[in-house]
Amino acid sequence: MRKRAIVSAVSAAGLLLAIPASAADAGPGAPGIGDPYYPSYGNGGYDVSHYDLRLKYQPATDHLDGTATISATATQGLTRFDLDFALDVSDIQVNGRTAQFAFSGEQELVVTPARPIAKGQQITVVVRYSGVPSTVKRYGFTSWQRTPDGGVGANEPESAWWWFPSNDHPLDKATYDVSVLVPDGTQAISNGVLVSQSSKLGWTRYNWRENKPQATYLATLAVGKFDITTDTTANGLPVINAYSKDLGDNGPAARASVERTGEITDWLSGYFGPYPFSAVGGYVPNVPTHFALETQTRVFYSPAQFARGSNASVVVHELAHQWYGDSVSLERWSDIWLNEGFASYAQWLWSEHEGEGTAQELADWVYSQHPAADPFWTVKPGDPGADKQFDAAVYDRGALTLQAIRNTIGDTAFFALLKAWPAQHQYGNGNIAEFQQLAEKISGKKLGPLFQTWLFTAAKPATPAVTGPAAKALRAAPAASQAEPKSWKQIQATHDIHHR
Repeated sequence: MRKRAIVSAVSAAGLLLAIPASAADAGPGAPGIGDPYYPSYGNGGYDVSHYDLRLKYQPATDHLDGTATISATATQGLTRFDLDFALDVSDIQVNGRTAQFAFSGEQELVVTPARPIAKGQQITVVVRYSGVPSTVKRYGFTSWQRTPDGGVGANEPESAWWWFPSNDHPLDKATYDVSVLVPDGTQAISNGVLVSQSSKLGWTRYNWRENKPQATYLATLAVGKFDITTDTTANGLPVINAYSKDLGDNGPAARASVERTGEITDWLSGYFGPYPFSAVGGYVPNVPTHFALETQTRVFYSPAQFARGSNASVVVHELAHQWYGDSVSLERWSDIWLNEGFASYAQWLWSEHEGEGTAQELADWVYSQHPAADPFWTVKPGDPGADKQFDAAVYDRGALTLQAIRNTIGDTAFFALLKAWPAQHQYGNGNIAEFQQLAEKISGKKLGPLFQTWLFTAAKPATPAVTGPAAKALRAAPAASQAEPKSWKQIQATHDIHHR
């Protein structure tokens, strides 16, 4: 008995030595990343570096089979952790060993590995899954859109749940390899660069790669029958665009707009600095929705964006997001102004470039069209709330804020600021307070009252975003006398209100 006890003690000691010390203090990862607008979105305890998605999709039935290999690093000792996901799961492996799993709540996939994970340990998670995404609803909706010849995953702030498991929050960005097997004659569109394409046995595999950090909601997948165009910008950047073959009357206007992607990207680089990714483009699937979305390197456009003719303005908006929203992502969803205000202001700059109304004229028009009692002014762009996150005021009052900043600090400092922000936070995250600090540093001015008035006060500012004699003239003139800039109706139509 004594000898057996000694052997048991030695075995136990060996087991303790095999488990890293930090694993002994392991616990469950948080089921949310800590965003006040969406407490259950994202997860704690690990940081993803890469998603490798190997998918097979059958357009006739909308059936998706997938294997996701997730490379991550534990940021704490873990006994279990969560993924955000909504399809059926058949098997999960963690570091080569079968893990237990269960669903909790609307989208929490709780994973319990066979062994505790130490802080700092590399984690490889393999999830095998399947489902019919368009039939799966969470919180009463689906972010997977069925098309006559396939399907599309695109939405904000959540779309990944319907086609791959993830840590679904912009704070955890990663690189991607997306490999999609579809029937011959069907195309698969995703982010980044198409690195290879091959066919056999009646199926074609498309391998897409996004080699720069990407937020999960910016990942996209579209399967269907597309006309694909390829080109390069004047600066040599690959341009890949795709159009459903059944767009009907909206098709020519869509092409006339989206085919200007290269030109507009080069133009925006003059304001925001070098384009931050290895490819650019967009796609227009045959979907019934009306929004557009800044999916990284490959913008999603609903055909309805072109129902009234060509619409280069929406292309400007979504491409501006490649700097403001994609390369530099928000830290919390309450920081949405850093995405939408800047993309909307880019439309104003484009209007000026096209001779269809200056940024100042557009600012004056927006200000004059909303009386003080208008609910428009009750939305605070700096913290609109989850239910007003994509309200028109976030876009238009957000752009007004930038015009106010421009008039306060002057053009030299303002345009230096537009380049400095994406340069300093490239491929990372930022918040409004940090942007204010940078604006004050570049301009040498204290901007707290301005930011408070335009972003955080639920009331119409006393004066418009204009200074000098023009401000006096505007205040003295009745709203009806303000001439509408030529491009304003088009800009109004391009608000990409894309949540749900």
